[in-house]
Amino acid sequence: MRLRRGKRQQADNRPEVDNRPGAPSATPGLAVELRDVRRQYGRGAGTVHALAGIDLALPRGTFTAVMGPSGSGKSTFLQCAAGLDRPSAGSVRLGGTEITGMSENELTELRRSRLGFVFQAFNLLPSLTVEQNVLLPMRLAGQRQDRRGARAVLAQVGLADKAKRRPGELSGGQQQRVAVARALVTSPDVIFADEPTGALDTGTAAEVLGLLRDAVDTLGATVVMVTHDPAAAVWADRVLFLADGAFADHLERGSAEQIAERMALLTSRTGAMAGVAA
Repeated sequence: MRLRRGKRQQADNRPEVDNRPGAPSATPGLAVELRDVRRQYGRGAGTVHALAGIDLALPRGTFTAVMGPSGSGKSTFLQCAAGLDRPSAGSVRLGGTEITGMSENELTELRRSRLGFVFQAFNLLPSLTVEQNVLLPMRLAGQRQDRRGARAVLAQVGLADKAKRRPGELSGGQQQRVAVARALVTSPDVIFADEPTGALDTGTAAEVLGLLRDAVDTLGATVVMVTHDPAAAVWADRVLFLADGAFADHLERGSAEQIAERMALLTSRTGAMAGVAA
């Protein structure tokens, strides 16, 4: 299924650069930029370094998959990159805007108006219709609810006839399509996807990943996806591999077999290092 090319709605008040005194300059054309991002939990001997100095620059209109062994820092990376958690040190920019110094209210507004999210558990409100779920980011942000836009994006994901249904009346794959539509409706700077196909069968997963791929190719969206599945990562332009809170490897346009081999090698190395440390 191909998404129809739509007009990318860019609000006039979206800042492309941060001109605050002392702020590091942004790099033009980047949707996501992390500079020496660190996240630690605890203190003293019990300190856990979940992120150990992440540097990352993702151009607009790209699809990036992030993989790594259990405990590698994937979830922490996504939470810090999306403004869901604050790094202990470093700089995060989304769409050219420095977010690490934002207040909680500013971060909430940014997530509602400029970011899209697709989660494994769909995160749809069962009491709302499909159309109302798609419009929810606009409603929460206090924006005018564009019902025509909602219907258009539902048509793009193949659910034009499901607008008045409730999530409980849909299959898992259809619910995830609603989540993709909700992520697209505000034309966000970045769509963050956290294991978006983890609850889906292989065929349905491919349909959802195809929608994300088409959002990049035809709408100019930027997608950052955390996944454990090489078959999902193959849809991305680039796969980044995390280990011990830092990027240890990457692969451009790899096959599922190549991605699985890299993951196996990384997992074995991480296990060996853990054994030495013990």
